[in-house]
Amino acid sequence: MASQPEPMKILAPESFRQKLTRRSLFQIGGAAAGLAIVGCGSDEKKTDGTSGGSTDATTEGTGMAQATGDWSRTINKSKGTLAMYTWGDYNDPDIVGPLAETELGVSMKVDYYASNEDLITKLAASDGTSGFDIVVPTGPYIPQMVEKGLLQKLDKTLLPNMVNVDPLYLARDWDPTNDWSVCKDWGSTGWLYDTTQIKTEIKTWSDFLAACIGEGSGNCSVLDSAPNLVGMYFWANGINWTTEKKEDLDACEDYLVNQLASHIKGFESYPSSKIAEGAYSLACAWNGDARQTFVRIKDAGGDPSVWKWGLGAPATEIWMDNYSIAAGSPNVEAAHAWINWLLVPEISIKDLNYHGYHSGMKNMSQLISELYPALVDPDMIFFTDEQVKTMQTGAVNSAQDRQVEILSKVKAKAGA
Repeated sequence: MASQPEPMKILAPESFRQKLTRRSLFQIGGAAAGLAIVGCGSDEKKTDGTSGGSTDATTEGTGMAQATGDWSRTINKSKGTLAMYTWGDYNDPDIVGPLAETELGVSMKVDYYASNEDLITKLAASDGTSGFDIVVPTGPYIPQMVEKGLLQKLDKTLLPNMVNVDPLYLARDWDPTNDWSVCKDWGSTGWLYDTTQIKTEIKTWSDFLAACIGEGSGNCSVLDSAPNLVGMYFWANGINWTTEKKEDLDACEDYLVNQLASHIKGFESYPSSKIAEGAYSLACAWNGDARQTFVRIKDAGGDPSVWKWGLGAPATEIWMDNYSIAAGSPNVEAAHAWINWLLVPEISIKDLNYHGYHSGMKNMSQLISELYPALVDPDMIFFTDEQVKTMQTGAVNSAQDRQVEILSKVKAKAGA
């Protein structure tokens, strides 16, 4: 496993790059104007007259040096309890624990979901009384959530640190004005396997599926996510995973239910912990959780060197998760303060070092070189141009219900 960072660039699919060249930066201009406005909180706001405020408490709390350059660092005090509903093991424990309390004055309560469908179901059932302040939906699900009234519009005057986000990761198709969301991070999907048990090298999704049915039968884990489950089949067969064609979905269901399901041991959105416990010999995983797997295997007394990571091929996904505020949030002030704090460069990169996903900050190579020059396994976070070209953005379309139905049938056949 690599321990020294390679030269890195901010990488994104062609659609991200084209978006940047086609549009102006007026979205950022609005956020920059907010720097002159006193945000949520009170007179406890930290400021020293520099770009957005002081990071004295931030850098002291993280034990990290301060990044050089023109950064906004407005930090607003708040109070009370802040409830977040998010993906599992998705933030540095310090950031959702003692640092949030000492820097912002809030006590955090964090609950977890395994899929966007679970998030939407929970919020819709509560009718604005979920008790959650911050949620973390994946981009294509945001329009549906806005339409259903599940999200609260952001007050961007309370998010001055949004200017720290690279313009590549703002104004996406699902939220072109960032009224409802701001990038948390983005990543992709692949697999992990134990080379002492899976002797055949896994290079493609076809190889992965064959290994699940063959050498890894009964020890295989797949993501507990309908799009990712069907995605494996579609990518293996040269079909875009956003297909809405009935014949594609019928063939996918037949294969997954009648050929693959009986070989699946678990449906795990975060398999790293169970892999470390010896539960699986191969697993589908998001790149950040895969990266954590090697640390957890070592901590559990295992040998991480026998495990191998592979990015999905010949095609795989690219996703972007986003911070949003739930409709009916009990502590809107603290929600804005916390999101804004996560956009401070030192905090963002501390979080990246934990969860292992590209956090969308501008000048990323500079931040890593200054704050984490010995970042572990950067190749599992930052992808090459050739890898990025293989990544497909997801979509919420007419196939959504059918995908969920297929996942349910596969689980039933697997006995899960």
